[in-house]
Amino acid sequence: MAERAQIFISAFNRIEKWMQNQLKSETKMGFSQMVRKLARRSDLPIKKYEDDLLQLSQLRNAIVHDQIGEDFVIAEPNDWVITRIQLIEKELFEPEKVLPRFAKKVTGFTVDLPLEELLSIVAKERYSQFPMYRDGEFKGLLTLRILGFWFAKHYPISAERIKQLTASALLEADNKTTNYQFVSSDTTMDYVQEQFAENATLEAILITKDGEPNGNLVGIIRPRDLVEQ
Repeated sequence: MAERAQIFISAFNRIEKWMQNQLKSETKMGFSQMVRKLARRSDLPIKKYEDDLLQLSQLRNAIVHDQIGEDFVIAEPNDWVITRIQLIEKELFEPEKVLPRFAKKVTGFTVDLPLEELLSIVAKERYSQFPMYRDGEFKGLLTLRILGFWFAKHYPISAERIKQLTASALLEADNKTTNYQFVSSDTTMDYVQEQFAENATLEAILITKDGEPNGNLVGIIRPRDLVEQ
């Protein structure tokens, strides 16, 4: 068998073995069946490579089953195919995690933060997300969207009234929807992208070591961060 065909078959076999390990109780499934089943899992990068894997399966069958002689095969993988299957293999075995890519210092705020001070922080620091806590317990995520909607709803509002309010007033007004999600530091980027794609109200994904809301924040991901990077 030619060298490129051997490289291809070796990578294909490793991918097949990896999928079998993911489906331990269903190892009798064929390659295409495994691909389609695993493509439903948002924690795996199979979905975006589903069509590629199905096509690669046909090429593999042509190489293995239609081989004319030891050194001659009907189908010979080209350089693009070799590069593609190696890329897929790398993503399956070493999926990118949210850290270190989105590791950053994230400032938390207390719910009794005066609204006037919160507005000052927006103006000076240009913050757009405010993780809110009460006695170390996470209470919600304030964003510029929530802030803008609240002011539109209460317009006109006097400066004196603003001085009397705290951030908790905004949280209480926006308690009908959840605009955030917590994930652990070892969560894959494929899972994060899937969450943003499926949830239109999701404004930020907050990262803690174990994914618990009351843990120390070690990173944050906004939809625009994915676009920019």
